[in-house]
Amino acid sequence: MKHVLAIDQGTTSTRAILFDERMRITASAQTEFPQHYPRSGWVEHDAEDLWATTAGTAQAAIERGHVGPEDIVAIGITNQRETTVVWDRETGRAIHPAIVWQDRRTAALCAELAEAGHEELITARTGLIIDPYFSATKLKWILDETDGARAAARAGRLLFGTVDSYLIWRLTGGQAHVTDATNASRTMLYNIHRGEWDEEILRLLDIPAAMLPEVRDCAAEFGASRRDLFGRAIPILGVAGDQQAATCGQACFEPGMVKSTYGTGCFALLNTGSEPVRSGNRLLSTIAYQLDGRPAYALEGSIFIAGAVVQWLRDGLRLIRDAAESQSLAAKADPNQQLYLVPAFTGLGAPYWDPEARGAIFGLTRGSGPAEFARAALESVAFQTRDLLEAMARDWQGGGAASVLRVDGGMTASDWTMQAIADLCGRPVDRPQLTETTALGAAWLAGMRAGLYPEPGEFARGWALERRFEPALDATRREARYAGWRDAVSRTLSRRM
Repeated sequence: MKHVLAIDQGTTSTRAILFDERMRITASAQTEFPQHYPRSGWVEHDAEDLWATTAGTAQAAIERGHVGPEDIVAIGITNQRETTVVWDRETGRAIHPAIVWQDRRTAALCAELAEAGHEELITARTGLIIDPYFSATKLKWILDETDGARAAARAGRLLFGTVDSYLIWRLTGGQAHVTDATNASRTMLYNIHRGEWDEEILRLLDIPAAMLPEVRDCAAEFGASRRDLFGRAIPILGVAGDQQAATCGQACFEPGMVKSTYGTGCFALLNTGSEPVRSGNRLLSTIAYQLDGRPAYALEGSIFIAGAVVQWLRDGLRLIRDAAESQSLAAKADPNQQLYLVPAFTGLGAPYWDPEARGAIFGLTRGSGPAEFARAALESVAFQTRDLLEAMARDWQGGGAASVLRVDGGMTASDWTMQAIADLCGRPVDRPQLTETTALGAAWLAGMRAGLYPEPGEFARGWALERRFEPALDATRREARYAGWRDAVSRTLSRRM
């Protein structure tokens, strides 16, 4: 039986999953790697950890699946987006730790760019706002702050990429410096209308164009792995950033369909079809996927802290031993207490975009305890989801947005959290039978290119529901709870709403 190897390189761990001819999981492996926080608001990864866990989990999944290299027809890659790597083209070694998407070190630079009047140009070209979240200012910071980096870049010795590009470079032994349109669209350097790196923005940030990878479709030829890694050279045929891969895995191919992925952060995408929609509510216009040279666009809302708030309960407060305990603890909370946790640990994303905001909790009483903290933490994910859906509804008026939210990611295993999202957002929440939709999306892209998997329409017909969560909270109470959340956020922002 033929297989596709999906590599899912995430923020806190790397997974490799083997999918068979019917897109069923036959084997997987996962490895966590260290997070580095050198200063407040700074988040880094050792690029060698990204590579080592990728190679290691891929080899482990193949061994566990008892699959020969000749039975793997393609590799698909999905990755944490915006995280920025700069490496030496000769050695393949990064010249600085990878700067993670959550990192806020370039907030001052972003403020300077906005104050100088550049945001209109950048938003019009890239669909993004000026924010430390994106790769562009991270890349500029590495070039400015690393000894000899600018001279080496101008001499053609350094390469830039998001994590997909770096992994492909290492997988292919330095034979391919490429990316796909979805990852390119998250750099704040890519013109999503013209489908090319934007020369004016590159000049503005003093970034040599020669550092940038070639941009291809999501299902395309990205090179082949080194023979010594897996026993033969396996073609890399599918690449998409994690949220766009999940959009494909959830079969959100029709305009108006919405999916929300709950991992370290939370990311909701609304498919807007063949034309990008300019947001009036500080959402992002981005590329959802690109096939046969034709991009499909999306409105995206990005939440920086979702599953990470459960990690905080476990590792920071030590209220729980594992993530599964959070929902049972939250269920014990006193219903008469109304705690609001605003998890702005690294600033706030959409629709606020406040890198200087920091976390806070409101409504504490003498009776507040671990259960109330757990409930406030999980409900913060639901409230932030509603923030995104409200903004999308305002931007997509008359666009026919679906009333149902398709969800995926690790947090969807929590029935309590999914019900809270349905209750506090006032819409049904659909959880698919296969929740590994990010890896599935990468596998489908590669398998479709290889001729193993079906085209989008047939693939969408195979999407299967595991459970629908219907809203059970009355509208009056829902609106009162949401008003309390909005008030809590307004008190947290560095600039008041």
